[in-house]
Amino acid sequence: MAGSPFDNINPEVYRAYVFWSAVLLVKLFCMAPLTAFNRFKNKAFANPEDTNAISRKLKPKLDDPDVERVRRAHLNDLENILPFFVVGFLYLLTDPVPFLAINLFRLVAVSRIVHTLVYAVFVVPQPARFLAYMGAMGPTAYMALQTLLHFL
Repeated sequence: MAGSPFDNINPEVYRAYVFWSAVLLVKLFCMAPLTAFNRFKNKAFANPEDTNAISRKLKPKLDDPDVERVRRAHLNDLENILPFFVVGFLYLLTDPVPFLAINLFRLVAVSRIVHTLVYAVFVVPQPARFLAYMGAMGPTAYMALQTLLHFL
C-alpha cells in the first residue's frame, strides 16, 4: 500500500511555502487600507453614507483614477494569489527539488509585491507591470503543470 502524498513533503519546502503564503496574505490584507487611503486622499467615496460622514456637500464618486487603480490591483491579486495558494500546496505534494520550489514561492511573492508597487503605488510605465505579472504567473503555471504531470 502506497503512503500518503503528505509523507513526501519536505519540511524546508513546507516552511518556505507557509512563509511566502503568509507574506502574500499580509500583502493582500494591505490592499483594502490602501484603497481607503486613496478614497480619503481624493474624497472619492462610493456610498452616500460615507460621503455624508465626511461632509454633506460631497457626492459619491465611483470613477476616481487613483482609487480605481488600487481596486484593479487588488482584484488582480485576488485572481492570482488565491490560485497560488492552491497550486503551491498541490506542488508540495510532488516532492519538488527544494531549491527550485523555495525560489518559485519566493519569486511569486516578490513579483506580486512588485506588481502592486509599479501599478498602484508608484505608477511605472509598461512593461514593468507585465513583467511583474509574469514573474508570478509563470512560476504558478509551471507548478500547476508539474503537479498535473506528477499525478498523471
